[in-house]
Amino acid sequence: MNDGLNVTYITLGGYVEVNKYRSLYFLIMFTVYVLIICSNSTIVCLIWIHKNLHEPMYMFIAALSLNSVLFSTVIYPKLFIDFISEKQIISYPACLLQWFIYYSLGASDFLLLAAMAYDRYVSICKPLQYPTIMRKAVISVLLLSAWLVPAAHVMVAVALAADRKLCHFSLNGIFCNNSVYQLHCVTSTVLSVYGLVVLFNVALLPVLFILFTYAKILIISYRSSRDVRTKAAQTCLPHLIVLISFSCLCAYDIIIARLESDVPKTARFIMTLQMILYHPLFNPIIYGLKMKEISKHIQRLFCQVKLTK
Repeated sequence: MNDGLNVTYITLGGYVEVNKYRSLYFLIMFTVYVLIICSNSTIVCLIWIHKNLHEPMYMFIAALSLNSVLFSTVIYPKLFIDFISEKQIISYPACLLQWFIYYSLGASDFLLLAAMAYDRYVSICKPLQYPTIMRKAVISVLLLSAWLVPAAHVMVAVALAADRKLCHFSLNGIFCNNSVYQLHCVTSTVLSVYGLVVLFNVALLPVLFILFTYAKILIISYRSSRDVRTKAAQTCLPHLIVLISFSCLCAYDIIIARLESDVPKTARFIMTLQMILYHPLFNPIIYGLKMKEISKHIQRLFCQVKLTK
């Protein structure tokens, strides 16, 4: 579908009964968006303000929360527009941009979780060397790499997709993800192979590294004192919970693109909403409740709010 400026538009066909339930959809998702922004921003601000949280582990948590804010800001405002619009459409360049940011930030989360696993490994298994290994320069390199490496990988995929000819103009989804491949006239072997390379480099490899690192931590903790085991459980368990939930959502995102016609539209719609809801909202809850130092500052914050009232 082209307008006078010859811009290609894609119809987002993944919505279910949007005309009937547009107000309900808008209210629920707007509430979720506000909760995501407020909860993640609170985590970032607490870590920024309090000097006792200026440690590598908390810096990585702040980066994860920042990613959740950016991720939600890329997805949710467009959903709000679609809920109140008669037609749910997006220009192809905007679709590619949304695709790029969506997967760049998703892959960044995997690398941040890998950096956190390495930080926990050094802290628990090599405590005397921790200040020497986890220097500010190292933290900066890990953070920059977690954002730049995925962006570079996904940028190539987007550039390859931008040159493909489109024969289909309806996307079976509510935002732009791997389903974009279904719009192309001819399936690209190069894109498919490169997609597998990206998946291995920025998702599977970090997950394997995390599992290997936590296995080492588990072995060393088991052989050590009770205090070491307690420390390992308190700091590693939240990361593992986040990793497992995020990996499951990413697996669904990859599989759903390959099962284009085998999943009922309503089931796809519900699962897609869960993808963009759970992870951004789950992270601050897990870290806010399970990380003792963050939990203390959150409790103090709520106490201060109550006193001002």
